[in-house]
Amino acid sequence: MEEHKTEETGQMEDKATTHQTSKRDDNTVFIGKKGTMGYVLAVVTQFNNGAEHVSVKARGKLISRAVDVVEIVRHRFMPEAKVGSIDISTEELMSEDGSKNKVSSIEIKIQR
Repeated sequence: MEEHKTEETGQMEDKATTHQTSKRDDNTVFIGKKGTMGYVLAVVTQFNNGAEHVSVKARGKLISRAVDVVEIVRHRFMPEAKVGSIDISTEELMSEDGSKNKVSSIEIKIQR
């Protein structure tokens, strides 16, 4: 299962336990603390299931892992895949003690 921090609480949650309603969320891979190849497999699986595009999202120190995942997918598994867009932003997360922390985030969209 993939893990990601919720924007509301900043707590780690399994992606499978969060309710997703839009089609876009179905094609999103959230990068967490697992091995890089696990996320590569998730992206390739999305494409094999018929997705035309997949979004890879990460925050903070895991941004470099997101870039690695996309590059491995593009160079080893799907040479025809192209990077559609790269969005970077800063998100404010509430810590347990009530203070706000700014965390960088990235979303890389890959297209067939």
